[in-house]
Amino acid sequence: MGMAEHPGAVFPSTAAIPSPDFPRRVPVPPPRPFAEALGANLKETFFPDDPLRQFRNARGWRRRTVAGLAYLFPVLNWFPGYDLSLLRSDLVSGITIASLAIPQGISYAKLANLPPVMGLYSSFVPPLVYAMMGSSKDLAVGTVAVASLLIASMLGKEVSPAQDPTLYMHLAFTATFFAGVFQASLGLLRLGFMVDFLSHATIVGFMGGAATVVCLQQLKAMLGLPHFTTATDFVSVMHSVFSQTHQWRWESIVLGSCFLFFLLLTRCLSKKGPKFFWISAAAPLLSVILGSLLVYLTHAENHGVQVIGYLKKGINPPSLSDLVFTGPHTTVALKTGIVTGIIALAEGTAVGRSFAMFKNYHIDGNKEMVAFGAMNVVGSLTSCYLTTGPFSRSAVNYNAGCQTAVSNVVMAAAVMVTLLFLTPLFHYTPLVILSAIIVAAMVGLINYEAAIHLWQVDKVDFCVCMAAYLGVVFGSVEIGLVLAVLISLLRVLLFVARPRTTSLGNLPNSSTYRRMDQYSMAQGVPSVLILRADAPMYFANASYLRERISRWINEEEEKLQSNGETSLHYVILDLGAVGSIDTSGIGLLEELKKSLERRGLQLVLANPGSEVMRKLEKAKLLQSIGQQWIFLTVAEAVAACNFMLHECKPSSNNITANIITATAAAADHQGTYEDNIV
Repeated sequence: MGMAEHPGAVFPSTAAIPSPDFPRRVPVPPPRPFAEALGANLKETFFPDDPLRQFRNARGWRRRTVAGLAYLFPVLNWFPGYDLSLLRSDLVSGITIASLAIPQGISYAKLANLPPVMGLYSSFVPPLVYAMMGSSKDLAVGTVAVASLLIASMLGKEVSPAQDPTLYMHLAFTATFFAGVFQASLGLLRLGFMVDFLSHATIVGFMGGAATVVCLQQLKAMLGLPHFTTATDFVSVMHSVFSQTHQWRWESIVLGSCFLFFLLLTRCLSKKGPKFFWISAAAPLLSVILGSLLVYLTHAENHGVQVIGYLKKGINPPSLSDLVFTGPHTTVALKTGIVTGIIALAEGTAVGRSFAMFKNYHIDGNKEMVAFGAMNVVGSLTSCYLTTGPFSRSAVNYNAGCQTAVSNVVMAAAVMVTLLFLTPLFHYTPLVILSAIIVAAMVGLINYEAAIHLWQVDKVDFCVCMAAYLGVVFGSVEIGLVLAVLISLLRVLLFVARPRTTSLGNLPNSSTYRRMDQYSMAQGVPSVLILRADAPMYFANASYLRERISRWINEEEEKLQSNGETSLHYVILDLGAVGSIDTSGIGLLEELKKSLERRGLQLVLANPGSEVMRKLEKAKLLQSIGQQWIFLTVAEAVAACNFMLHECKPSSNNITANIITATAAAADHQGTYEDNIV
């Protein structure tokens, strides 16, 4: 389609027309030095929260030192104002979460194939570190089931906890050390945004799959089986269970089922209102006490009911010399530390932010990562394995009325008393009770309501969720995690490389232009095609946008031709959603302009941002397109095009003045133009 086919179109020669000052002209921002622009971009990427603002008003090295210590240890900010009323609340909540932490710690240590006392160790030292360095008032620190399962699964493939328990335990310490270093490094280097690649759908599916696998693993104790598969997938577990039906112990089944029913019942009762939270909080410890008494009085350990046995008294022994930094197993410890560190970060920061939102205060994500990393590094040196902020324990802490992180200190003190004096009392605790406690805790992680919500709102997110779930349940925890992350990254790449382009139309009796596929009343403008690209223009999507815009134009011309309507003259490109552009994007606009000129069409730009204008100016594309074809809003661009079509003649020598007149007229009658498409 050539120029001759559009006798009514008027196209000014940009070479012959100077660039005058238009009314409401889109300005080109002043140039910025490269170093300044780079610094601003880096600051926005790594320091969006401006962490150095508290040092600006500090004068002198002494005040700056105090400000730096307060930033690293938030306890220095709130502890000077601590009073007795706060202590009463924290004392109650600390004792309450200790009653939950003690049985859960023992249970999760068994899940990780570690000595049960390590679960108590991990509920003593890390909470003290977090109380000094953490910024959350409600987070209760301790071991979690998913991280315990990951440690058992990943380390168990390399070293058998039954054949070489000492090496296995040392590798668990080493993995915890690597996890802490990795977490602290992310926080110090301001790389916390990397955790955001674990989307909500990914976490829902992964946590649900991990909870299902954890429940399946408890069938060993619930059925009283002496041997069990080391694999975690559903098929292997089911084969192991039903190939040993002759070894099922009715005593374990009855005992486990009764206590599991009791724990689930208390969980339901606690949901009746915040006042009943203590019922489910005290239920695990009460189950341990009742189960231990029952086994002791009936000598059930002699009838197939397995018990914990001897627990070493005393607080955490040092474990610095136990860390393994050389040898063939260091790699698997490093891999386990990184994977479990990421999962622990995702869970801990999400829980902390949730409760901070409830109480209307702010927590620093990067500072939390440093706190998590520090407590895991210190924990690895004091016979602890990986800890974070579990939701169940933090929810109990929140409902118990905690006011500050002192509740973690109270919990640690209660665990210390238990380690020093009360560990012999756990000798007769049946393993089936610990399994029932784990299953009851895991039920809450299988969030089927969130999965249903994902299906209703976003089918792709639901597919990501189910991929993570099925990958964990039928493959392994690592396979499920990798699969979910890969699908999430693929989705991000598709959003970036295949951005949405839409055609805009005018809403009747207004100067507002909106998507025609969303607003049925929106009307197209004769001889004008208005397109909007909803993404930055750069190398990843330049080719796609070029092809997609060409297809829009072809379809529009075919529609006009088939309907016998006025032919197309102008293509308006709304750049309101184009936040940035690179050389590939500039090349796209250059090629688009040349392609339209060959077809006898004029390219018009509307609402370009500051960065886009700056780069178009540097690439001399503004001069090529012509400043007279760049408008502040779509409405002004459409008004100018209509004016040129209906009022101007091809022989006019004052085309630029006509465009100025059209632009001014559009500015006088324009209403508010919203940049974001609803």
